Amino acid sequence: MQADPRALRFTAAVTTVVLALVLVTGSAWLLAAQAVVFALGVLGLSPYGMVFKGIVKSPPKELEDARPPRFAQGVGLAFALVGLVGYVAQITPLALGATAAALFAGFLNAAFGFCLGCEMFLIIRRLLPAAR
Repeated sequence: MQADPRALRFTAAVTTVVLALVLVTGSAWLLAAQAVVFALGVLGLSPYGMVFKGIVKSPPKELEDARPPRFAQGVGLAFALVGLVGYVAQITPLALGATAAALFAGFLNAAFGFCLGCEMFLIIRRLLPAAR
């Protein structure tokens, strides 16, 4: 499966805004909603990507492998879930730290086109021959 890199950066930008709002408001509900978005992204059904496709009608100049970004969505989901545990258990450093880590990764992708989770995927593939 292939992905439009423009949609991936758009998704990262929206995610960055949502996670920044979570940090500003301390809203566990908003983080839970973002966790659902991450889970849908793992399945290739990101609502943010669907919004992008509805707005931008021009075809991409190039496509990229969708597996690394889906893995990155899974990493984001893991951090969101850890952040939710922090909010629910009232462990503020855990909640803020996990959310901030996901925000940082989203910002790197949105601002610079550097997908940290995608790079993790590629490193894991190199280290584990069975993961190819």
